[in-house]
Amino acid sequence: MPDWSYHTFFRPILHRLPAQVSRDFIHRSMSFISSIPFGSKLISFLGHFDNDLRLSKTIGDVTVPNPLGLSGEIDPSLIGTKAFTHLGWGFIEIGPITVNSTLQNDCPLWDRKNKRILFPEPLPSIEVKKVKDRLKKVKKQQPFLIRLRGTNEEIVRLIQQLFSYGDGFIIETTELISHEVLRGLRQCAMGKPIILSVKNDINLIRKAILPIQSFLDGIVVESDRTWTTEENQRLLKKTVHLLKQQANWHLPIVIKGGVQSPNDALELLHAGADFLLISDGYIYSGPGLPKRILESLLFTSFGNLEKSQYTGWQYYWWFGLIIFLSGILAFIFSVTSVILPYDEAFLNTTREQIYSWNPQLLAFMSHDRMTLAGTMISGGILYMFLAKYGVQYRLHWTKHAIDVAGIIGFLGFLLFIGYGYFDFLHLSLWMILIPFFLKGMKSSKNVKALPVSFDLYNDRAWKQCLWGQLAFISLGVSLVFGGVVIALIGTTTIFVPTDLAYICMTPEMLNDWNERLIPVIAHDRAGFGSALCSVGTLILLISLWGFRRGASWVWRAFFIGGIPAFVTGIGTHFWIGYTTLIHLVPAYIALFLYIVGLLTTYRYLHDKGSKIS
Repeated sequence: MPDWSYHTFFRPILHRLPAQVSRDFIHRSMSFISSIPFGSKLISFLGHFDNDLRLSKTIGDVTVPNPLGLSGEIDPSLIGTKAFTHLGWGFIEIGPITVNSTLQNDCPLWDRKNKRILFPEPLPSIEVKKVKDRLKKVKKQQPFLIRLRGTNEEIVRLIQQLFSYGDGFIIETTELISHEVLRGLRQCAMGKPIILSVKNDINLIRKAILPIQSFLDGIVVESDRTWTTEENQRLLKKTVHLLKQQANWHLPIVIKGGVQSPNDALELLHAGADFLLISDGYIYSGPGLPKRILESLLFTSFGNLEKSQYTGWQYYWWFGLIIFLSGILAFIFSVTSVILPYDEAFLNTTREQIYSWNPQLLAFMSHDRMTLAGTMISGGILYMFLAKYGVQYRLHWTKHAIDVAGIIGFLGFLLFIGYGYFDFLHLSLWMILIPFFLKGMKSSKNVKALPVSFDLYNDRAWKQCLWGQLAFISLGVSLVFGGVVIALIGTTTIFVPTDLAYICMTPEMLNDWNERLIPVIAHDRAGFGSALCSVGTLILLISLWGFRRGASWVWRAFFIGGIPAFVTGIGTHFWIGYTTLIHLVPAYIALFLYIVGLLTTYRYLHDKGSKIS
């Protein structure tokens, strides 16, 4: 459930339900999706997340891909763990786990005024048997740190029972802990990290933890549930700062809570925290929070992406330029002769003869070819933008978008021969484009850079942009679906009822006059459907993966790239007088989504605070 669906649709509905009901609904839905065939790949596809090795850290002997962890408070029943492993977390906290389950007391409450969730005290726990059963079904993508609560004796028993399921253990003991107890826990854990959970009390930490830190691999500093996020943020930073000033302090510090935005996370990390356990802030900020934090951390730690010196991106750019110029050429033909010499040779008739027989038919064919031309021009523009502003900076998602959409476009060429007519111009274009596309794929195989951003706040521009992102995603899905439908029509019935009403003829009448006329029209329709599907895929993938604060090139790509398609797609109908409302409704809906997307994303994508890749 990405941010663009969570904040715009699901959260307003779910917040009206009891917290436990809404949470279980989300987690069970995510778990169901991740359990079906290719479900995990779908979650990964939507998020398109990968870890940057420069952000990896170690806690004990365990390597953590990034410093962000998901608190066990979010999913105490382990219902959604299978899905959470694909959402960009560096580690996941499992538990708390006790000898006896206390899940019946699981009643979190919304505190809407202070934008936080009041979890029950003590936190609900899950019994060992359920933990084992549910973790057996999870394919780990990152370390699991198991939180154990109980007496010292109970914790030893729990470590023994859960040893093979966790990579480390967070200890929440109800008794005083001594050197001897810790020595026994370390022996029981057999080298796996032992991390002690403590309250945010600097005096308590100094008194109780400093003397025994040589027996620990880290501490978790807990935020106070009675404080607001701002209060927790301030006091947690103070605690981290004071601990880092201790000359003999060497334990990694894990901060739990106090994070509702990327800025909160960065301030704690820059203050000296080594790891963050994200709690209720994840629910308020949405599933995209870890990705936004890590991209901002990459930006502040390593700066913006730089242009690469290699020339592989230029092959993709030329690929887009050739499609763009081909679309221009096709547009010129569509408003002039419409029928080309090789069309006349195949039909064994002339343009003039078609016009004298039925002028509406020639206009109808012009409308098909003009919309195809506009789609090609728009697609070429998007390819060039992706190459220049994405692949040139080694952004992996831009290469992926080009490759997927390009392959769909090439496969669509096969539809041209669905009715036995494959003209030489399309064949020539196909042969010209393939070398550029293949060379671009080969030359950019090492394009693996992750995006960076400086998206610190959950401000109005960000929330508004989520609606625009949803609009563009809807537009992309609609165009892909529309392209598939048009391609199917082009290879089956050829015409819809409004087409036949416009040309005032039946397919039988057309076939009686010239049996080769329908194959030419089918060829145009199938080709347009294929091109629309390819361009819709580009719009969809850019919308899913490319929205970041300050990424103005994405907005310009949509703005400039959309004009040719909509001018030709709608304008041609008025030019030839084919203005049947039901036929144009899909185009009007697409135009509405396009305008809404542009208006609601402008401020966010043109943020002057930073330059983003």
